[in-house]
Amino acid sequence: MRIGKQDGAFTAIATSDEHSITVRGHDLCRDLIGKIDFTDYFWLLVTGMRPSPAQLAAMNSCLVAIAEHGLVPSVQAARMTLAAAPEAWQGAMAAGLLGMGTVVAGSSEVAGRYLAEVIEEAGDGDLEQAAIRSLERLKAARRKVPGLGHPQHSGGDPRADRLLAIADELGIAGTHIAALRHLGSHAPRIMNRPLPINVSGAIPAVILDAGWPLEALKAVPLLARAAGLAAHLHEESQRPIGFILSHKADLAIAYDGAPAAKGAE
Repeated sequence: MRIGKQDGAFTAIATSDEHSITVRGHDLCRDLIGKIDFTDYFWLLVTGMRPSPAQLAAMNSCLVAIAEHGLVPSVQAARMTLAAAPEAWQGAMAAGLLGMGTVVAGSSEVAGRYLAEVIEEAGDGDLEQAAIRSLERLKAARRKVPGLGHPQHSGGDPRADRLLAIADELGIAGTHIAALRHLGSHAPRIMNRPLPINVSGAIPAVILDAGWPLEALKAVPLLARAAGLAAHLHEESQRPIGFILSHKADLAIAYDGAPAAKGAE
């Protein structure tokens, strides 16, 4: 990310006047509304270019894959926030998105940057050997392998398998997917435990090979999870469980702090 003094203040995304709105060089009303779908528009907004059919299919697949996975912590935070403030959808949505860090959902960015590091290390050399060296360093440092392993899908993440198959079908599988597959092939032996490719590894591999910018990688799970959160917040408004979640947490956690001081006798 570029930080510091700039030569001038500019944006290439959008502008407007009394009669029109221009987005990335397109007239919003004449060229875009009713003529492109939202995923197409998302790609255009971020990159400044319309996606190819393969890029559009890859992005749609990744968004669908990560939009929903049940009552994960970010969803619980959003639902409990709405239970406490039912008028504040924006606050509940923000609560859910703010919880997307390096462990849940936001882990796609971590995995994508790791794949980029492995590829950079390989350079013009052997990508598989670079992956093996990287895994050995992670083992020595007792660190996890980004993009591999899943607490629930220990036998293999079906979402990851499907995304990689789609990339093969679309003909976009490239260096990032190759790096991920090398990591997935050698990690179980090096780390001495099952480490299947997970969806947080497949998403960056697929979308980066499709041409999406690394710097905007986190936008993909953020946009997808916003859709899933909308579903949970609507259900919370109709069939609330936010206070049930809060109560269950209270029952599940035992207090081990200091006892209350006794009163003076």
